[in-house]
Amino acid sequence: MAEGLPGSLRRLDAELLCHAQESVQMRKKTVAVMVGNVGIGGENPVRIQSMTNTPTSDVAATVRQIVELHEAGSEIVRFTVKDEDDAQAVPHIKEKLLKKSCDVPLVGDFHYNGHILLTKYPDCASSLDKFRINPGNVGSGGRHDRNFATFVEQALKYEKPVRIGVNAGSKDESIFERLLQENAAKPSSEQKTSQQLVVAAMVVSALESVKMAELIGLPHNKMVLSVKVSKVPEMIAANRQLSALTDLPLHLGVTEAGMGIKGAVASTAGLSVLLAEGIGDTIRTSLTPSPGSSRTEEVLVCQQVLQFLGLRHLLPTVTSCPGCGRTTSAVFQEIAKEINEYILRQTPVWKKKGCKGFEMMTVAVMGCIVNGPGESKDANIGLCLPGTGDDPVSPVYVDGERVATLSGSGRIAEFKRMIEEYVESHYRFACSR
Repeated sequence: MAEGLPGSLRRLDAELLCHAQESVQMRKKTVAVMVGNVGIGGENPVRIQSMTNTPTSDVAATVRQIVELHEAGSEIVRFTVKDEDDAQAVPHIKEKLLKKSCDVPLVGDFHYNGHILLTKYPDCASSLDKFRINPGNVGSGGRHDRNFATFVEQALKYEKPVRIGVNAGSKDESIFERLLQENAAKPSSEQKTSQQLVVAAMVVSALESVKMAELIGLPHNKMVLSVKVSKVPEMIAANRQLSALTDLPLHLGVTEAGMGIKGAVASTAGLSVLLAEGIGDTIRTSLTPSPGSSRTEEVLVCQQVLQFLGLRHLLPTVTSCPGCGRTTSAVFQEIAKEINEYILRQTPVWKKKGCKGFEMMTVAVMGCIVNGPGESKDANIGLCLPGTGDDPVSPVYVDGERVATLSGSGRIAEFKRMIEEYVESHYRFACSR
């Protein structure tokens, strides 16, 4: 019995892993919507989006940031179109991007006056690949319906898809008031909380906007929906409810997620729950960037979420331990940081060279001999640093075999060279030399 136990446990572990992967990969079937040359929903992978924070009217700055975001892995880029200056800049942005061979789909983010800007500036409308409208910000009463209809008519005229994006902070107050009154008329035991009413109002707003758009003539496969909240439980609840009621693709995100670790964790918490349930077709992390930091941080968080859920392989994985009293912390941390940054820098380089499959590669940087050799052997290529008091040499493993021993200040450069050599030798069939 005891002799058979390890094998049984291994089989159980394999079965649990298989079930876990199946549960994550069973995405809900949604309608496919084309945004420029990128498909959302249907059989398409979960797409990564981002948004610029430059003044759109500053064409040069906006173009630079769009290129940077796209090269980092953003498959669709959105920017605000808030006034006439922004609207007039859009065709110039598109033109300059195409000259740089950057054909990333562009989304115009409209609030309050989108119906006016799209009507007055046809070059703006034709240059965009998708229009985003917030139904809570197009007026109230009859004015709401007229403005919304004009906006949708422009989408029809230029054959553009529309994202109907509902936010808790700017929800349609008329719908919310209606639900409040209906709620008050119910027995107290059946009444919803204010938080539940906010979620319901967003879902109702999105679905009623879909019906209105379809009555105007917008095809069903020209719409993407989003319901965004800054509170993770409400964001999850809203998207679960919306997903159960429509087959349109959903854009997921925790809006106003915050800065640094807080923003990344909040976004990951909300996105991961829904994606693991098969909900969601495109994602964005709305991070507040640190002063001087790159906007591409939000793209990297999206990539890591999809990567670790097993939904997409977008860049090599670097495995590194947290360090403890056994590690020579300063040296280990410096090497781990340098290798992580090197992988991020090289990923677009390897893509441009035409390498295929390197995204599946695992690189290990381990801090001592306890787990270091084992993790390094499991990686495609791994470096095991000496722990405190250990022999000051660093063995390197390639596909489970020890192939070299590095030491001294030059080991980081040498390990990078070995990673580069591994990519060239293992994925060279797809590399343009």
